[in-house]
Formats: sequence, C-alpha cells, structure tokens
Amino acid sequence: MAPPPASSHLRLLLLRRHRLFSTATTPIPIPIPSTPPPAPAPTTESVLYSLRSLSKEDPSLALAFFRRSAESGHPLGSAAYNLMLRTLASRPTSAAQHFWPFLSDMEAAGHSVDQGTYLAALASFKKASLNADYASLTDRLAKARTDAHTVAAAAAVLRGLDDEEEDGSLDKRLEGVELTETAVTKVLREVRDHPAKALTFFRWAGRQNCGYKHESAAYNAMARVLGREESMREFWDLIQEMKAHGMHLDIDTYVKLSRQFQKRHMMTQAVELYELMMDSPYKPSQADGPLLLRRIALGPSPDLELAYRVVRKYEAVYEFKSKDVFDGIHRALTSNGRFDEAAEVMYDMRAAGHQPDNITYSQLVFGLCKANKCDEARKVFDEMEAEGCVPDLKTWTMLIQGHCAAGEVDKALHYLTEMIENNLDADADLLDVMVKGLCNQDKVDAAHTLFVEMVDKGELSPWQNTYKHIISELLRVRKLEEALGLLKSMKARKFPPFADPFPPKIAEYGTLEDARDFLKALKGSVNTYPAYTVYLLMFKSFFAEGRYSEAQDLLYKCPFHIRKHHEITKLFESIKAKTTS
Repeated sequence: MAPPPASSHLRLLLLRRHRLFSTATTPIPIPIPSTPPPAPAPTTESVLYSLRSLSKEDPSLALAFFRRSAESGHPLGSAAYNLMLRTLASRPTSAAQHFWPFLSDMEAAGHSVDQGTYLAALASFKKASLNADYASLTDRLAKARTDAHTVAAAAAVLRGLDDEEEDGSLDKRLEGVELTETAVTKVLREVRDHPAKALTFFRWAGRQNCGYKHESAAYNAMARVLGREESMREFWDLIQEMKAHGMHLDIDTYVKLSRQFQKRHMMTQAVELYELMMDSPYKPSQADGPLLLRRIALGPSPDLELAYRVVRKYEAVYEFKSKDVFDGIHRALTSNGRFDEAAEVMYDMRAAGHQPDNITYSQLVFGLCKANKCDEARKVFDEMEAEGCVPDLKTWTMLIQGHCAAGEVDKALHYLTEMIENNLDADADLLDVMVKGLCNQDKVDAAHTLFVEMVDKGELSPWQNTYKHIISELLRVRKLEEALGLLKSMKARKFPPFADPFPPKIAEYGTLEDARDFLKALKGSVNTYPAYTVYLLMFKSFFAEGRYSEAQDLLYKCPFHIRKHHEITKLFESIKAKTTS
C-alpha cells in the first residue's frame, strides 16, 4: 500500500525554504476470451489450462468442468487434481460438501496431494477457524510425510552420485522404488538444486521396463529443474523432446520459469520462452507481453532487439498493439536515448487511438535525464500541458530523480518546491530520491533537515530503507545526536529499529552517555530491555577501540540480567585475561 501523502503543512514549509510501427489504422482490438476454446484432442496441458482459467472465475464452474473431463476420459494428471483441490480449499465453508469428497476421489485415482496444496488448504482452514478440518488435514499431512520416505531415500541416492558416475549404477541403488508420475515428479522436486543428477534420474526412469512412461507432469517437472543458466542447453533439448512427443509446457511451469529467468536477468531466455508459449495452445495472458517489455526496459542498457521480438510476437497473435505494448517499446527506446524513434512510437500510438499519458511522458523524462538532457526533460512538461496532460507525482519524481542522478540537487530541490506549488504532495518514493540525492552530494545536513520537515512536520510516512540510509549517513559524518533522534522516530512509527551501525560509531567517537542514550532509545516498556546481543555488540565495540574502563562502567549501569548473562560474563573474563597476561 502506498504511503499517505504529506499534508499541506509540508507545502508551506518547503515554499518558505526556498515511427517503428506502421501508421496504417490498427485493427480494432479483438478481445481474447478468458477461457480458451477447447482443443480438438484434449491433453493434460489443455485441461490444466482451462481449469486454471475457470478456477479464477468460479470454483463451482471449475469443479463442473473437472467432472465433465473425467467422465469424458480426458487426461487428468496429478497437477490438475492438486489445482482443483487448492481451488476447493479456497472456499473452506464448503469443505464438507466438496473438498473431502474430492480428496477421496483423488486418492482413489492414484494421485497424491503435494506439499504446496497441503499448506494452502491448511492456511485456508485455519483462517476460517475450521478446527476439525484443520486437524484432520494435519494428520493426513503427517502420514504423507511418512510415506515420502521412499522419495527422500531416492533423492539422497541421487545427491550422493559422483558427477562422472553413469546412470546405469542406479539400477541397484534405486531397486524397489515404485515408478509413477507422481513419484518421479516428487523426486525431481527434491533434487531440483542438482540439475545434472535430476536429469540422470529422469533418463534412468524413462528406460525402465516396468510399464512406466514419462507424461506431461514429469516432463514439466524436469523442465522446471533445468530452467537455470547452467543447464540451458539441456533445457531447450528437453523442450524439443516434448514437442516430438506432442507435449507442451503447462501454464504453471511457464509462469515459474519466466519469473525465474527475469529475476536472474536472463532476458533472452525469458523472451524465447514467451515466444514458445505464444506459439503453443496455452498462451500467457495479454498482460505478460507488456510486463516482459517493462523488465527489458528496466535494465541499464535495454536490448531493443529483444523488445521488438516481444512486440512482433504479441501483434502476430493478437493482431493489435495495446497501449501497454506501445509504452513498453517507448520505454526501451527512451532508456536507450533513441528519442527520434520514441517520438515515432508516440505518433503511431496516437494513430492507433491511444493518447500518451503521464506514464508515456514519465518514460520520456526519465530517458532524457538518463542521457544528461535535464533541461530538455523539463520542457516535456510544457508539451504535456499543451496537450492537456497535467504532470502527476510520478512525472515530477522522474524529473527530480534525473537531476539528483546528474548531481544537480539544488535544481532538484527547486523542482520539488515547484511541484508543491502545483498542489502536489510528496510521497515516500520522492523523499527517498531527494534524501539519497543530497547524501550523494555530501549534503547530509540538508538531507536530514528535509527528512525531518517532511516526516515529523509534514506527516509523511517514509520507507524503512530511507530511515536506514539517512541514519547511516549521519553516523558517517559523526552526527550521533541526529541519528539517535531518527532512531527514536523510527521506533515510534513501529519500524524495527536500525540499531546495528550505532555501537561501532559510539565506541569510535561517542561518550558513555551516548551509549546509555542509545540503549535507552531501544528500550520498550518499563520492564522490556534490548536483547542481550545489542549489549554484547556495544561491549565488543568498546573493547575494539581499547576503551576498557568505559565498557566496565557501562556494564555496572546495565540491568542485572545483562550483567550476569553468560555470554557477556565470558566476554569480560576473556578481555580481563588478555589484559593481565
């Protein structure tokens, strides 16, 4: 939830202080139905895809679809059963009517409940105060964990394999392991941090003459394991193997892998995965393309070819470009300093019936500031107003942040004042930008003054990290009293106090009274004291500075349970032994 804006009191205080796309008419967007049309020949993936769509709309519709699929003999894998069970658990008030009967049917069909489903259902039952259902499911989970011994044993064998060991050696080591798709997926999940060993097991299991054959769930589980930088070649080989067998990645696997690739900045892989899924029967949501474009554009030097690939695939499938897609490519261009091409995108955006808004203009302001064209960035505001688009807080923040990044903090402060004159209040994001911008120019006093005015007087709720940053900077320049004041303010706002940097700095240049004030600031109620570890760190810091007598004096003024704590007693005894030897 965004922090509340600063009050008008802050306003008074601060005022006192100083063409890549065709220009042809774009076809009218064709809405994509939330539930895709049924595939001619249902597969495990298509059932799961449809089931997930229906689950978001209405659990009863999802259950009816599941029942019809089962009666029609459509393939229902373990993933579909678990998804349906989680969906039913999300409506705990109907547990007796639907959840437990479905669980019995699921077990009769030979499918087991996975750990994530158990935990989701338990959380739902607990929240709804269904104590009997919670207890019954807890007992089932305990039994399931006992039954998981075989899976754990197989996983232990795999982890113990040598890197050069052939998978043929698994015949004896895994003798007695019953191969089912559920068991195979569980083993793969257990060894997900060892892709090569997981793949060895996968290949071994697929060759056993026991009636077992890898199906979609096992392939998808294997794909999740291989979806990392060190096993990309094996991952794409597996994808080709799945295609040869008429299988596809399911939508859950896609979502997990796409997030993983983006988190690890593997944007080329994320785009290739997006293209793969957009060519499959189980397409990602329309929002995925613009989100991927945003992730590409947020990099320090966005890869425009990757961005164009996403746009081309999106347009090929949906036959139109949404406003979010236009903004995505515009963001990538402006971030790369390609302003002429970005202007063409805005032209095409208008031709397609989308009016540039604060999001679009904020991107342009950010790109101009990034290219050290801050004066041109300010002129964008005139262009916006001429088109009837009033700059909002985000646009002003981009302008101010750009000037801070360029080291022009005085101008940034001027624009902050101008923004407030335009009846806009700062928020926690803008405060963070200004504080860090001032500190980066070694204007810590000014940063502290601004922070106090906006937080204590302007009633703005700051971010925890902003507190931490300004406290660290104040301690760096020996402003201990001011840092302690912010520590108390932090505590008053129910933030965990940022205590760690204080003891070393107090020991370096503070007094015994400063140490006591610090410990007092951390004190809770009348009989609640800081953890002994805080005292321990303070004493160690004093000893590191050679201030033995002050440490002893501080100890005498500590509460009894701290003076007699075995860790603190041991520390003082060790120091005494060193100084007397």
